[in-house]
Amino acid sequence: MRDYAYFDGRLATGLAEISHDPAVLDGPGWWAVVGTFEGRWTCARFTSVAAAPVPAGVWAGPSPTAWRTSLGRRAYERGVAEIREQIASGWVYQANLCRVLTAPIPARAEAAGLAGVLAAAHPAPYAGVVDVPDAGIQVVTASPELFLARDGDLLTSGPIKGTGRTEADLQPKDTAENVMIVDLVRNDLARVAQPGTVDVPTLCAVREHPGLVHLESTVTARLRAGEGWASILAATFPPGSVTGAPKHSALKTITELEREARGPYCGAVGWVDGDRRTARLAVGIRTFWLERGLLRFGTGAGITWGSDPAREWAETELKAERLIGLASSRG
Repeated sequence: MRDYAYFDGRLATGLAEISHDPAVLDGPGWWAVVGTFEGRWTCARFTSVAAAPVPAGVWAGPSPTAWRTSLGRRAYERGVAEIREQIASGWVYQANLCRVLTAPIPARAEAAGLAGVLAAAHPAPYAGVVDVPDAGIQVVTASPELFLARDGDLLTSGPIKGTGRTEADLQPKDTAENVMIVDLVRNDLARVAQPGTVDVPTLCAVREHPGLVHLESTVTARLRAGEGWASILAATFPPGSVTGAPKHSALKTITELEREARGPYCGAVGWVDGDRRTARLAVGIRTFWLERGLLRFGTGAGITWGSDPAREWAETELKAERLIGLASSRG
């Protein structure tokens, strides 16, 4: 099977249009959306959307020993130390440092097959798959994090900062980091919101996910009249939880320290229904993408002044451990 998308128990088929201009999302139709961290958008409009099980597909994962990382442990820990120096100098308050894991896969491996593996063993609130090979998009996500939801003029974001195996592992640094990113998301949404409508109904709630816990918050706003998807994404993307604060400085730091483009990782994956003015876009974390015979997966951590390099490396390992293990299975 090819040219489909699957989210929220609905299968979209009948590919009608592909665009790289997010302004098309203001028009009619149901769109699957993938945005890379670097800002390239692919919007695929489908003519049929119906309730369905996860699509069936073949999965033959890579060997568990075949994975390579764009940043090894020593390089990653040096990057953490560099970010702490930048914090001390006042350049940033927090910055995400990420690495991309890559492994070869057999030609018969299918995105739907991997989606089925994850759906069975690693359920996630924003899980989904977009498989449009001619557009260069084969993305499978088990994201736990909401980048942006839209319900009419109501916008909602659910930033995650703070990770541990159990709640007891969470540190004061995690709470401080979450609050910092919530403030950044509030400021981003305020750029397109009706004055006085930005709110934080939930702050630093502990939520359990397979194999770990996160601190999660909720930020809402009412969209100002005349604002469309192009301006919404210009104001809020890339997601604050995977960049840092201030966002402009953090993005420069990321460019300097990371050795490989993030691609769909830390970007956005989801759907927009132009007819109903609804949308669910996840942050592209816990996300795989297939590219030229390779399977890619990103992992990272938010670095603050209170960060310990070894602990931050361990957090990236924790975030990758379960999903890499599942993807390395034979399906």
